[in-house]
Amino acid sequence: MGRRLLLALAAAVLAGCSSATTSSPSTPPAGGHSQANVPVGATIVPGGCGATAVVQGHVPTWLDEAGAHNNPDGAPYVLAVPQQAAGFIFGYPLRSGHPENPSNKILWVVGLPRNGSWLGISGHPLGAAAPAITQSQPADSSPGEIYPSTIDVPQPGCWHFDLAWAGHKASVELLYQ
Repeated sequence: MGRRLLLALAAAVLAGCSSATTSSPSTPPAGGHSQANVPVGATIVPGGCGATAVVQGHVPTWLDEAGAHNNPDGAPYVLAVPQQAAGFIFGYPLRSGHPENPSNKILWVVGLPRNGSWLGISGHPLGAAAPAITQSQPADSSPGEIYPSTIDVPQPGCWHFDLAWAGHKASVELLYQ
């Protein structure tokens, strides 16, 4: 009796596994970024790094509301971890140094109130402590919970950024060519 129960349980587990594998991809998407973090209606575009995918298309509801329904249409963007902030990348792809035409403009949209607080941005190459950059952006733009910025880095590579505002924190990785 115990053996039959064990065989029935094993068959049920195998049946569940086989149906799960047919409904999801067996290999990660290009760049190693999980589709789980990509909003429905958005697609991954080349240029992500670390744990951050660059996406284009539909934005999550929280991001649309935080940007006062005025986010830039069609601009590639990244979602921070936790998903309390996002960055719309103008002049994509980003470039090291101090490029112009286009510059490294990023419109940060935060999903939790700014409460008049500045946005602190600190960054360093992924996996290294130096070189490091820091800057602050005032909460003086509207509509919505936005901080326009230009973030230049001294060398190309994948950069990790910590964002902090009004007691909230989020992180994102950005690729600079």
